[in-house]
Amino acid sequence: MNHADYNFIISSNISILQAMKYMDEIMRKLLIVEKENKFIGLLTLGDIQRAIINNHSMATPVAAIMRKDYIVAKPDQEVDEIKKTMLSIRAEFMPVIDEENNLIRVYFWNDLFGEGTKGPLFFFNIPVVVMAGGVGTRLRPLTNVFPKSLMPIKDKTIIEEIFDRFYNHGCTNFYISVNYKADLTEYYLKQQNLPYNLNFFREDIPLGTAGSLSLLKGVINETFFVSNCDILINQDYSEILKYHRANKNEITVVAALRHFSIQYGTIETGETGRLVDLVEKPEITLKINSGMYILESHLINEIPPRVFYHITDLIKSLRNEGRKVGVFPVSEKSWTDIGTMTEYVSLIK
Repeated sequence: MNHADYNFIISSNISILQAMKYMDEIMRKLLIVEKENKFIGLLTLGDIQRAIINNHSMATPVAAIMRKDYIVAKPDQEVDEIKKTMLSIRAEFMPVIDEENNLIRVYFWNDLFGEGTKGPLFFFNIPVVVMAGGVGTRLRPLTNVFPKSLMPIKDKTIIEEIFDRFYNHGCTNFYISVNYKADLTEYYLKQQNLPYNLNFFREDIPLGTAGSLSLLKGVINETFFVSNCDILINQDYSEILKYHRANKNEITVVAALRHFSIQYGTIETGETGRLVDLVEKPEITLKINSGMYILESHLINEIPPRVFYHITDLIKSLRNEGRKVGVFPVSEKSWTDIGTMTEYVSLIK
């Protein structure tokens, strides 16, 4: 087999950061890892996310974070058996490896099962709150006409795209916080005959991302998602929910990794100005609040009523009390923020 035929093979010594950026570049969440042209394992996006959650340095080689329980096919296996295995573990592709750890061939999900048939890790149906009450200042003058929730993306609006993504995971109950151009938002969505339960709740005055949740006291009594109406997350949402539940978090914040290149050499100094390190044009990676969260319903009762209160205020309050707030990382290109004109225009091109 010619390795040049595949662009998802990486060396074992590349870093977590390099691997994550490469996954974004080639739009895959699974990579084959080799050392000296021999197969040594598989690297999943989940492996990288777990490493980041456990505070591994982004410079750590991928060989140090790969799981050892990966599954591959053998040359003598029948295709039907390989299909069953791929279906059971939802594998993006399945490499065939011989006894000398040579890569013989690769079976791809789309070739065996067709496009669009791969579902989430598991389906769930919990409430989803969409914050659609903002003025959309950064998108003016467009939002002088439309609320940002109704900004068009191809053949639908941004809020319909958010609904669809949760619906593909099993969610059918949506609670929409409205304020700015609320009548237009409600009228449009009610006219679409969407296959969901849409529940609108209105802020008479702006209350902030958490303040408006106080209006849902006694309405939501289970774990629920919250999403801003100007962001899209390309991630299996069931994996976020699994992380939230496994760690018994009260809030989980979805954080997008953003990479920034410093265009200058940086200097680190010690006592008396002694040079400790000199790095030429370093790159730093930060976790950015994406605007998606999972909350436990009892937190609604802790939000002060009719007070402007951001969800970040709630998060800081819990953190100061030593309560469990988790952070689930997603890659840079898994997060789309259409809250600015530049990002919106790039999305609809």
